[in-house]
Amino acid sequence: MKDYSKVKTFDELIELEHGKIGSESRNKYEENSQMFIISEMLKDARKEANLTQEQLAEKAGTKKSYISKLENGKGNIQLSTLIRIFEQGLNKRIGLTFL
Repeated sequence: MKDYSKVKTFDELIELEHGKIGSESRNKYEENSQMFIISEMLKDARKEANLTQEQLAEKAGTKKSYISKLENGKGNIQLSTLIRIFEQGLNKRIGLTFL
């Protein structure tokens, strides 16, 4: 069992649970976290635009099943497809930040 008694920050908790930055476990955690964030942003933007998954898919030139997978964090997405969905399908711009 892990000892949480010395954990004082969220970063310390993440390191205890998933390892140091660069470890395989931490990389997988970070990847899953980013996919979750993107899926929630997509879902929120689609609902804000009052579009169904099918309508968004049609506007973005993809399939409803693909939009559904993305919104549920189950799909792997290429950057070009993500940009097309947000820009063509939702009329939104994407900005990227590298840390």
